Amino acid sequence: MLKLIQSNRELTTLLAIVALFGLLGAMDSQSFSFQTLGMIFGSAQILMLLAMGATLVMLTRNIDVSVGSITGLCAVSLGVLLNGGVGLPLACLATLGVGILAGLFNGVLVAWLRIPAIVATLGTLGLYRGLMLLLTGGKWIEGLPAGLKSLSAPVALGISPLGGLVILLLLAMFWLLSRTAFGRSFYAVGDNLQGARQLGVPVNRIRILAFAINGAMAALAGIVFASQIGFVPNQTGSGLEMKAIAACVLGGISLLGGTGSILGAVLGAYFLTQIDSVLVLLRLPAWWNDFIAGLVLLAVLVFDGRLRQALDRNLRRQKYARFQPKKTPESARPTSSEARTTRRMNANKSGVL
Repeated sequence: MLKLIQSNRELTTLLAIVALFGLLGAMDSQSFSFQTLGMIFGSAQILMLLAMGATLVMLTRNIDVSVGSITGLCAVSLGVLLNGGVGLPLACLATLGVGILAGLFNGVLVAWLRIPAIVATLGTLGLYRGLMLLLTGGKWIEGLPAGLKSLSAPVALGISPLGGLVILLLLAMFWLLSRTAFGRSFYAVGDNLQGARQLGVPVNRIRILAFAINGAMAALAGIVFASQIGFVPNQTGSGLEMKAIAACVLGGISLLGGTGSILGAVLGAYFLTQIDSVLVLLRLPAWWNDFIAGLVLLAVLVFDGRLRQALDRNLRRQKYARFQPKKTPESARPTSSEARTTRRMNANKSGVL
C-alpha cells in the first residue's frame, strides 16, 4: 500500500483536489461549478509554468530560488518594450530571450563554476530584482496595449490562448520526460551523477539546459501575469519561487533529485491555487491563505518523510531476510515425548554399536 501511494503521487494529489472541491460543494453548493474549475485554472497558469520549469531543475538535484525575480524582470521587460512601441510578437520573443539568458546564467554558475545552486540563485535573485527596479525606477508600468490582455481572454471552452499554450507545453514536456532518452537524462543526472557521467550523459549540458528552460518558463509566467492584470507592479514575482518549489514537492518531486513527474508538479500548482480560491469563495479573510497553504505543505512533507522511512524499513527487511535463519514451524517441531523417544533410540543404537 505504501509503495502504491509513493509511486502514484499524481493520483493522491488529484484526490486531494477532488476532496477540496467536495468540501467547497458541501459548504456552499452555489460556488462550485465548471466555471469555478476554469477560474482556478486561469489563476493557476503562472504557478503551473513555474512548477514545470522548477521540475527540470529539481530532477537534476538542484534548486532555483530566483524564478520569482526572473518572472518580475521579464514582465517589466515586456512592459518597457510595449510602451516603447515594439510590436507584441517581437516584444514577447525578446522577453522569452531575457528569461532564457537569466536561466543560462544561473546554469553556468552552478555547472561550470561549481557554485551550490541555492547560493548561486540567492545571489541572482537580488541581481534580477535590482535590474527590474533599475528598468522601472521603482515605478509601476501601466498603459499596456489591449492586444496583450486579449491573450488571456477566453476563446473556446473558457480557455484563453495562453491557457492553451500552457496545456500544450504540459503535454510536450510530459512526453519528453517520460518517453524519450533525452528526457530520462534529467532523471539520471539527479539520481546518480557519477553513473550518468560514466554512461555518457552530458551532465553539465543537461543541468545548464534545465536552468535555461526554467528561465523560459519564468518568462512565459511574466507574460501571463502582465496579460492577466494589464499592468506590472514593482514587486511582481515576489514569493513565487517558494510557491513553485512547494507545488513540486506537493506533486511528488523529490528535493534529492531523480524522482517525480511534471504532471504531479502541475497538479500541485493547481492545488495550491485552489486553496486560495476556495478561501475567497468561502469569504474567509485573506490572511488565512498563507497559513493554510503552509499548513497543508507541512502536512504533506511530514507524510512524505514518514512514507519514505516506512519504505526504507521495508526494503531493508526484505534485503536482509534471506540472511536470517529460517524458523521451524510449530507443527513441524517434535513434542517433548517424541524428543525423549528419539533420544532413547539414539542411545540404544549407540550401545549396540
